[in-house]
Amino acid sequence: MRVPTDTPSPHPRGLYTLFFTEMWERMSFYGMRGLLILFMKDQLERGGLGLNEKTASAIYGLYTAAVYLAALPGGWIADRLIGAQRAVWVGGLLIAAGHFTLAVPTVQTFYLGLVLVVLGTGLLKPNISAVVGSLYPEGGARRDAGFSIFYMGINLGAFIGPLVCSALGEKVNWHYGFAAAGVGMVFGLVQFHLTRRHLGSAGAPPPHRGEATRRDWMVVAAAVGVIVVVVGLAFAGVFVIKPIVLARWTTVVIVAIAFAYFGGLFLVGGLDSTERKRVAVIAVLFVSAAMFWSGFEQAGSSLNLFAKEQTQRMIASLKFEIPAGWFQSLNAGFIILLAPVAAATWVALGRRGRDPSLATKMGLGLMLLAAGFFVLAIGAKRALAGGPVWPSWLIVTYLLHTLGELCLSPVGLSSVTKLAPQRYVGQMMGVWFLAASLGNLIGGLIAGEVTGENAADMPAIFMQIVMTAGGTGLVLLVFAKPIRSLMPGIK
Repeated sequence: MRVPTDTPSPHPRGLYTLFFTEMWERMSFYGMRGLLILFMKDQLERGGLGLNEKTASAIYGLYTAAVYLAALPGGWIADRLIGAQRAVWVGGLLIAAGHFTLAVPTVQTFYLGLVLVVLGTGLLKPNISAVVGSLYPEGGARRDAGFSIFYMGINLGAFIGPLVCSALGEKVNWHYGFAAAGVGMVFGLVQFHLTRRHLGSAGAPPPHRGEATRRDWMVVAAAVGVIVVVVGLAFAGVFVIKPIVLARWTTVVIVAIAFAYFGGLFLVGGLDSTERKRVAVIAVLFVSAAMFWSGFEQAGSSLNLFAKEQTQRMIASLKFEIPAGWFQSLNAGFIILLAPVAAATWVALGRRGRDPSLATKMGLGLMLLAAGFFVLAIGAKRALAGGPVWPSWLIVTYLLHTLGELCLSPVGLSSVTKLAPQRYVGQMMGVWFLAASLGNLIGGLIAGEVTGENAADMPAIFMQIVMTAGGTGLVLLVFAKPIRSLMPGIK
């Protein structure tokens, strides 16, 4: 039976343009991420960089932290200069160029490729979500459903990427894996270009503001110039960047920025009593989120190395060894399977008036993160005593971490936008990204302490994460009611 052509679509056609663009971008991002630390650590004669675990983990942490930090100027450039649509296009071009640069087998092109991917992701990632929101000016449940579809594209790409790139990178050649990530981004750009008309004016460039626009372009040009000069001087050997030292100092700087920002807001931010209470809750969220991501984002570092070095991956009957990077797909696969269940659970509890508070969900997320590292600590102890262990240890760890993410991540940014004073909403969203960046830096530094020659310390350090994350989660659960009293009317 032919469907009438005037039947209204439940969602704008532009949503599917963005769905596939984001799917391919996440495929490239997570595919490359699954290779990154394994490539850096592999021996020179096997095509790797031959770095030690501490240095490789520090670089990994700096890279992932920079991706989150780059989202702040990326959003600013779109809002004031080129619009979200163009930011997505230019960002995608930079990402593809970065991955293809990584595919060139030299040390210099490796670091240049990382810089390009960071800059491109900073432009694309925050702005593609902004365009999705612009497709639904009416808001409401239809908009929420649109974002749910969009997020499935994210996780579908995150599931596919490691399977493709790790198979090529680990089994054939590391640089083929990086090239595959670039090809994935090109697919996303091609379909974005061919179907971009469906986006209409969503994410269109802002109006020209005369002298103000020219000043903004000068700021961008100066920033790009600084990046070019710093990268050029580093390549020329004028100065040497020490990743571990840089990661530690960047961590200190981010903590100082967060402390100064919240302190300044309380002292001279002009907050009334209600706003002070709500900003205090955001400060608690900042600490909790940073702690959560410091453990969760070790998926691409310490957990990836555990898969490579401490996990039995050989399927004897097939004479096939599972690439270590394939375990990176577990989180996305669990999200696809469990996100609808989690959403239905929260809705069902809400109908009964038993929907957990924000602090309760954050506490549960941290407790589940701790439970995952508890499983991994036991697995690590067994691996050190008797050789590689079954993949079930990692699978259970990823399952628990995914459940923790479903408790914490969806409510985090949403709650920040609700709690923040209206005049500070944009800044508070930046603070949330800052927490993720801090968590990635700390996670990279921790990962460097539990591999290679430090592998004997792995169970003890994983147990320290259990105690820290679990203890913080328990504190949030105990004080959930007092925290809720600071934010009346907001769950």
